Amino acid sequence: ADLTTVSLPQTIIRMAALKNWKSSLFDCFEDVNTCCYGFWCCPCLACTVSGRFGENYCLPLSCGVPLFVPPAALSMRASIRNKRGIAGSLCKDILASCCCVWCSWCQMHRELKEHTPVVVVMQQPVT
Repeated sequence: ADLTTVSLPQTIIRMAALKNWKSSLFDCFEDVNTCCYGFWCCPCLACTVSGRFGENYCLPLSCGVPLFVPPAALSMRASIRNKRGIAGSLCKDILASCCCVWCSWCQMHRELKEHTPVVVVMQQPVT
């Protein structure tokens, strides 16, 4: 019974540490404009968040009447959290989306306002 030892290269994967949301779920007064926007017209704020994240602006409106968990709010929240490397879990996303969907949309909006790059297009003068 001859045993052969095979050496395989090791792959080291380093994961970046997860960070927290820029503001907590109930930090509405940290950004009063977002708070008012979400309070007076949450569907409009939801569409803005969806568009800023690169999804279709009308995505939040496609849900109709939410049953128990608003599907667009939950999926958008989980996606933002995963793409931005924000700590959390699907269970916490469900709780935020169910218990206070307005605060959840406001928190997502504040997060995207912090990270959304501004693109400036300049034209060369015609000579």
